[in-house]
Amino acid sequence: MIFNRRSSEARFDLFILGGGSAAFAAALTAAELGARVGLVEARVLGGTCVNRGCVPSKNLLHAAQLYWNYRCPEFPGLPRGAEPADFRSVIAQKRDLVAAMQKAKYVDVLAAYPSIQLFRGRARFASPDQVIIQADHTEHVVTARNFLIATGASPRTLPVEGLNQIRPLDYESVMELEELPESVLVIGAGPVGLELGQVLHRFGARVTVLEMMPRILPGEEPEISDTLADCLSREGIEIHTGARLRRVWRENGCAAAEAETPHGVLRLQARHVLLAAGVDANTRDLGLEAAGVVADSRGFVAVNEQMRTSAPHIWAAGDCTGGPLLVTVAAEQGRIAAENALTRKGAKFDSRFIPHAVFTSPEVASVGLGEAEARRQGLRVTTKRVSFDHVPKAAAVRDTRGLLKLVVDDRYRIVGVHLVSPQAADLIHIGVLAVRQRLTIADLLETTFVYPTLAEVFKIAAIAFRKDVTKLSCCAQ
Repeated sequence: MIFNRRSSEARFDLFILGGGSAAFAAALTAAELGARVGLVEARVLGGTCVNRGCVPSKNLLHAAQLYWNYRCPEFPGLPRGAEPADFRSVIAQKRDLVAAMQKAKYVDVLAAYPSIQLFRGRARFASPDQVIIQADHTEHVVTARNFLIATGASPRTLPVEGLNQIRPLDYESVMELEELPESVLVIGAGPVGLELGQVLHRFGARVTVLEMMPRILPGEEPEISDTLADCLSREGIEIHTGARLRRVWRENGCAAAEAETPHGVLRLQARHVLLAAGVDANTRDLGLEAAGVVADSRGFVAVNEQMRTSAPHIWAAGDCTGGPLLVTVAAEQGRIAAENALTRKGAKFDSRFIPHAVFTSPEVASVGLGEAEARRQGLRVTTKRVSFDHVPKAAAVRDTRGLLKLVVDDRYRIVGVHLVSPQAADLIHIGVLAVRQRLTIADLLETTFVYPTLAEVFKIAAIAFRKDVTKLSCCAQ
């Protein structure tokens, strides 16, 4: 293929590879600092979050919750609905939402910043100071004082016999299905596998989950993982942990799989396989070697606390760095990278107080240290676990699924909060403030909570450090 090569009109103060959350946070920060900014994106603007991740998945999770409540209200006196969902229309409204948000939050925002120049195409480093952008039959050669790599990540494949031949679904393609599959085998019990698996299950698919680790959500506290596993199993999702996938193949129009488990060889069959086994960085074809940028075997770019790579004037942020795969993290890292690149301020990324959540039902959310990690750091910690059986609001709405675990140091300062419950992603912000502000159990005891609310679980957990919470009246004191 012959390309027409031309240089960009001007040297940029900051040139950004990528068009997602980290890239946009950096671009807007740089523009507000008066910099001339370039940004290149090969696909649609908005990255994973708005197009393929947070926004569409939470939209479908909410739709699935509404339909599940209609079919299985689990509340005496309410009828069980039987009308099937129009799955095609549910997917169509999801597409409309994504398109509207992609335009409003990215395309229109970019148009409001004339100092940011957008390029469409695939970019690669030709040298530490030059990027080549290929678009159609044209090559742009761009130079800049600083570069930011913010290219995100993509679903990871596994070296399993037959897996590529069956063409498994990933988190993007599964949300584009217009027909609800009869059955789905989910490989991986992390946030993506569990969230999307529950969506499909609640719309009526038979869902089986395989997880290689001994428990689902292996990064969470054991009690949290076990509680969620029990809730999902009671709902009808089949879960197999400690299961190592050996091979997959096509059989009778379905995908068949064989896995080793602690209980022997397991053979399964489903209409589709959803591969949710993590991600690899989108850096394979960026020419990192030509730029002098170091990355690991999965393409994740090595950065320091200031988001600087091994090349002094090249920075990286977001999922391509392999840190917590959260849009909030990506945006914060992008802001820090742009600020440091242009001002050399030396701001550092601090992940200690960043919460994360899994939007299953019930939800999971955590912030701060887990019990084992706190002990590894040399802290002398005490923990308390409180079931939502002891929360009056949970009893009133007939949903007592879940528990709260507090981790406190030897001064009874809260160093970790771990939660599985309805609305856990909202409730965790109490924990964020507690950990960040180094609040103590006494601070929670002296705080008045609205009655009845699920948030009272924090007060009840604090009381549990001093007395038996099974002997409390409704207004816990």
